[in-house]
Amino acid sequence: MPRALVIGAGGQDGRLLSRQLLDRGYDVRGWVRAEGSNPSPGPCAAVDLLQSATVGHELQILQPDEIYYLAAFHHSTEDTLGEDAADLLRRSFDVHVTGLVNLLQGMKRSGPRARLFYAASSHVFGVPETDWQDEQSALRPDSAYGISKAAGIQCCRFYRQQEGIFAATGILFNHESALRKPSFLSQKIVRGALQARRDPTHRLRLGDLDAIVDWGYAPDYVDAMWRILQLPEASDFVVATGEMHTVREFAQAAFGALGLDWNLHVTTDAHLLNRTSYPLRGNPQKLKKATHWSPTIGFEQMVAKLVEETKSLADAL
Repeated sequence: MPRALVIGAGGQDGRLLSRQLLDRGYDVRGWVRAEGSNPSPGPCAAVDLLQSATVGHELQILQPDEIYYLAAFHHSTEDTLGEDAADLLRRSFDVHVTGLVNLLQGMKRSGPRARLFYAASSHVFGVPETDWQDEQSALRPDSAYGISKAAGIQCCRFYRQQEGIFAATGILFNHESALRKPSFLSQKIVRGALQARRDPTHRLRLGDLDAIVDWGYAPDYVDAMWRILQLPEASDFVVATGEMHTVREFAQAAFGALGLDWNLHVTTDAHLLNRTSYPLRGNPQKLKKATHWSPTIGFEQMVAKLVEETKSLADAL
């Protein structure tokens, strides 16, 4: 039975991936920041990624075949208004770089058997130079999140080329599920639609309705992670749909799934326009050719599933 280690097992991708791996017959172990984190389908342990000795010791014990580094320090512009830039960068680098390097060093010491997947982000492209982004596009991050994720990609490339470690990266574009935190735009819209169905007077405040995003369905994206680690050689892969949709279209689909007219419930708020956003459109052709991966559902079906799944989770509480 293959053994997988999921780092960041309590997050959206960690929980979805753990479930898929269990269904594939894996022995799945998870690492989380602290005991009592979000539930994961498999057994979890609290491991401090900043303690290199601890990371190395735990790897020696587990001897995993596959490692998925999904730990992330997420922060929205709303959450970090007024926060010190240096502190934001330090916290981002702790999770996305220092912990990763400790893991890579632990893999080097415990043997080259394990394969690593590192979850990067489309934020590494920052202000794009081209209409499409692929594995050859310039890394031009303009946020603490993007800067640290770009550094993580470079660390994986270094250990891959210089140390012979199987360190693959996935440059993940926006991917959503009902497990997203309420602060994420997709859940803000979905929960706003559900609230409007309960209360016809509810008004959802959004920023730029014309902002365009390459949105995908998170279960598809964690399936891509697994496929990438089954390849004979490690590499970097863009994971995206290549389709662009506006925030307006997302709201229309979410409210429409509940039989509601989004125009009656959505208002715009200039105060939410804290940061200029740039359209990022991923080109997944390399991934599709190498793994035969493709999204299983389209945009409107995805939004409808998010509404249905979010409602089911809320009803179960």
